[in-house]
Amino acid sequence: MAMDSGAPQRSFTLGMLLYDTRYRSYTIQIFALILLMLGAAWLVDNTIRNLAALGKDFSFDFLWSTSGYDISQRPIEYDSTYTHGRAAIVGLLNTLILAVMACVTATVIGVIAGVLRLSKNWIVAKLMTVYIETFRNVPVLIWIIVVSAVMSESMPAPSAFRGDTPDASMLFDSIAITNRGVYVPGPLFDNSLGTVSVLGVQPSLDIIAVIVVLALSIWANVRLVRHAAKVQNATGIRPKTWWKSILILLAPITILLFALGFHLDYPELRGFNFQGGIQMRNSLLAMWLGLSIYTAAFIAEIVRAGILAINKGQTEAAYALGVQPSKTMRLVILPQALRVIVPPLISQYLNITKNTSLGLAVGYMDLRSTLGGITINQTGRELEGMLLMMLIYLLVSLAISGVMNVYNNRVRLKER
Repeated sequence: MAMDSGAPQRSFTLGMLLYDTRYRSYTIQIFALILLMLGAAWLVDNTIRNLAALGKDFSFDFLWSTSGYDISQRPIEYDSTYTHGRAAIVGLLNTLILAVMACVTATVIGVIAGVLRLSKNWIVAKLMTVYIETFRNVPVLIWIIVVSAVMSESMPAPSAFRGDTPDASMLFDSIAITNRGVYVPGPLFDNSLGTVSVLGVQPSLDIIAVIVVLALSIWANVRLVRHAAKVQNATGIRPKTWWKSILILLAPITILLFALGFHLDYPELRGFNFQGGIQMRNSLLAMWLGLSIYTAAFIAEIVRAGILAINKGQTEAAYALGVQPSKTMRLVILPQALRVIVPPLISQYLNITKNTSLGLAVGYMDLRSTLGGITINQTGRELEGMLLMMLIYLLVSLAISGVMNVYNNRVRLKER
């Protein structure tokens, strides 16, 4: 005879949503979601009512109207007859250029400072300590203004480079440092491939070709090094790859530049200013150097913490095998420390990207100064402009986080 020893199943009742632990968490979450949606709906409705009371509507049509203002630092073609949307694109490109430059420079300075702070040389270690504590405890805006003031007040005017016995001279006869900015040689191509129009932007096909060839060369060299590592793990003998790496990295780009007729356009003093080459304005230099030296102080501490997190036995084992201290740091310690360094490093890169909005203080026309500044003042579309600017910053930050998280997954320890 079959016996049912199980407890009888209770039918579902509404009270179970509160008193049954199986359903209570879902009830709380749904209730909180409803409250959040009601709050958002009230906020949107209140905004629409206030805009209607002011005689305004919600529209992004202002992006297609004439901007009427100039931008000094512009990586693409632009003048005052272009639209506000075009001005926003120029500001976004200026933001991205500055962010990339500052991230690279801050990383290099931060890694060097972090390693040197652990130096056994007392003077070097203390100098790095003074640098780190000084720069990270003073607001970044002050450093930006200081660099801008130094460049504007202490650098020579272009007229100082004129005459038989000039008061100033160009570095290597090709770089001019003036109170109006730094002039460096720029690339020119005799056999140019032209440009292509993409969403109103016309990037140079020559630059795109150079970037693609360099990327493919680096990818091929990485594959070569990985293959050499596999051969070494299998046979114990590492094949010579240095000459292949040089050939892979240099030959394709050299052939491409020769085919395009690449040469440099050197700046020359003509009239009251330098002409030719590329001008890096003081506003760009102030933002670049200010953000770099400030953020590098934080990165140095991140690097130091990552190195100290590695067991000293790793260093002692490398020394026992006769590995030089510099190679021990580069080949043994830093690769292992990356799993500790990369996660907080992502936050520093995001801070650099967001701190580019301080360019307004020194006249650097980034996204905040164009779309979030002059455009809003001219069109009166403060809500639309701020929402669009917030969305762009959010997407850029998410893109940076995504790329760095992919890299973080590659360097972290794999569990077996």
